[in-house]
This record gives sequence, C-alpha cells and structure tokens, in this order.
Amino acid sequence: MKKIELEIVALSHSITQTHSYAVVLGEVNGLRRLPIVIGGFEAQAIAVALERMQPSRPLTHDLMKNFMTAFSIELHEVIICDLQEGIFFSKLLCSNDNDTVEIDSRTSDALALAVRFGCPIYTYENILENAGMLMEDSGKKKKNVIPHHEEGKSNQDLKGLSLEELNTLLNDVLDQEDYIRAIAIRDEINSRKGE
Repeated sequence: MKKIELEIVALSHSITQTHSYAVVLGEVNGLRRLPIVIGGFEAQAIAVALERMQPSRPLTHDLMKNFMTAFSIELHEVIICDLQEGIFFSKLLCSNDNDTVEIDSRTSDALALAVRFGCPIYTYENILENAGMLMEDSGKKKKNVIPHHEEGKSNQDLKGLSLEELNTLLNDVLDQEDYIRAIAIRDEINSRKGE
C-alpha cells in the first residue's frame, strides 16, 4: 500500500467543548487535511515541540525521546495505519543497530514523538478518503495556528440540515479553520452517505 506523507498544519482548540482539540495534518504537496481529535495534554505536548519550547523539566514525550536516544533507538517514521469507529491507530517504525520494529501507539503520542524526532508522518489513501477533507487552494500556507471554535449549531441541529446545507456549512467552517466543528459536520455527511 502506498504511503502518503502528512505534516502538521494546525492545532485547533474548541472553547465551547471542554478539553477538545484537533491536530490537523495536511497532505504534503496536496490539498487534503486530516483532522484528529486529541486531548488537552496531548495537544500541549505537540504544541510545546512545535514551538520549540524548553520546559524546565522533561515532559513525558521528551523523556521518551531521551530514553530512545540514550539506547541508540531511532524513530524513522510514524504511520497512521488504521481507522476503526472514529479511532485512529498508529505505528512507530523504530530501529537500533540490530533490529527494526513497529510499535503500536496512540496517534497523539506518535505525533508528539514525530515532532520531537523530526521524522515523517504517513497515512494511507483509504484513511484520507474516509476521514480527510479537501481544502480549496488559497495559495497561502499556515502552520501552528490555533483558531478558536465559535458558538454554532449543536450536533443535534446538524441532523435537521439537508446534505446541500451540510456541505455549505462544512465549507464555511473550513474557511474559518474550525476543524472541531468540521469533524462533526463531515461525520454527519458520511453517516448519510452510508444510509
């Protein structure tokens, strides 16, 4: 299966949904985005590494990197390899002098380590097809942006909208870079396609 390289293009925070964040991965040399909902701690771990902050004491992912480096273990790549019932599954491809192994990981932890090691992040076409979103080419590229979620329709209100209205709303929230809201709208659209 061909791997598609991704990069972190945004970290989104919802002020109306407690502890709700999304890390948004963008297709390298492409227009598709893959938003993944993560917890607050994981969002902080990714943000600290993206902004190259140096905490006074190592965070958990810093400790993991230090441990791996001390024992000559290299992280070569992160692969977001599966999507089951809205949950993303990832693997770390690691090696030392004697062996190469794939290690199962939560996607948020894998991304936090990828940023620290500077290694590539990959996924497969079927995952982008099922959970990705196509962005319009605006010619500008943003990175490490943390937009805020505005008050809007609840998920229950989405059920009352037509498919055309949902697609229009999806485009509007993507323009506002409200990825948390976009995930809910995308999921509603996909559930109707499956009916």
